[in-house]
Amino acid sequence: MDVPLELPLLLDDNTAWGFSARTAKSVKNGADAVCAQLKQLAQHRAEYGKSLPAETAGHVPVCGTLGPSGILLPPAGDSNFEDVYDICRGRVCALKKLGARFLLLERQTSLADMRASLLAARGFKIPVFCCLSAGKNAEEKFLPALITLQAMGASAVGLCGIPDESMLSVLKKAVPYASVPLAVVADAPASCTPEAFAKLIRPLLGIGIRLIACGKNTSQEHLCAAKAIMKKYGPPEIPEESDCYAAATEWETFFLGDDIRFSRPIRCSSLLGDKLINLDDEEVSAALVKIESISDARILGANSTMAKLPVAIRSDSATELEAALRYFQGRLIIDSTSPVGREVLEPLADKYGAILY
Repeated sequence: MDVPLELPLLLDDNTAWGFSARTAKSVKNGADAVCAQLKQLAQHRAEYGKSLPAETAGHVPVCGTLGPSGILLPPAGDSNFEDVYDICRGRVCALKKLGARFLLLERQTSLADMRASLLAARGFKIPVFCCLSAGKNAEEKFLPALITLQAMGASAVGLCGIPDESMLSVLKKAVPYASVPLAVVADAPASCTPEAFAKLIRPLLGIGIRLIACGKNTSQEHLCAAKAIMKKYGPPEIPEESDCYAAATEWETFFLGDDIRFSRPIRCSSLLGDKLINLDDEEVSAALVKIESISDARILGANSTMAKLPVAIRSDSATELEAALRYFQGRLIIDSTSPVGREVLEPLADKYGAILY
């Protein structure tokens, strides 16, 4: 899905109660859109007896924000992907009904949450910006998330946090692989002046970031300062052919060559994790996993982070194939030689961002 507005795009994400009044101030100070939580939009409906129109009273669109679900999948927890999906779908549906024109997944820590929200939003045809928390694991998790989420149809992918050297480094390394705009929810350090905040975001604009939300510790003065500096920059330059032909797990990216050599089919069992770790064959460039049941799909999903090579899947059943694509947190390769017809494989590959080979 495309970005719903022209870039550069400045959002006010410093959510606070008194939503309607803040919206008017944000518009006055140059916000192109305002962000709102589900609680805020629900309160607005309770007070005014109706949901927001497509455009607010301030004549800017509303972006609904979604934080982490808090549900943990194996091996960190005991829940399953459908639990995550049900929660995310409910929230996406509610935001859409309350007038949100697009969504911002902010301060995310789980690829499963973002994938579930993207799948849910696809059904409502609502654009989604996916932003991970810029924590200590951002450098390892951001590129795999970018490869996976942009292939699934995210309108933008980015990071949330204080725009320091660490964040800048992660984003700069990702620029050559981005086929969608990169985004930042920019928090201000404590006691940061509007002028200092503008200086913090200048390097982001310098590497091509054109979608910025003013986050924690920002005021209307910070928003105004950010708008003034963003006016000096034009639309982002996104490569026509970015280097994103890659498979991924939640923690690792595997760039692919023209010739992908599959291993012998690996059957799913309690030993699948060990088999994926120990697969060491110079003649092989991808681990081919045979999916013969829904249980196999769950086993693969639970062991996805164990892979040391890109993972390909083969199945005789479209239902079981889709389950594997759904439960795997990353970007898979589909073996197109399976008995499932190409007229089925192509829509599945498109829906889950998989590579059909």
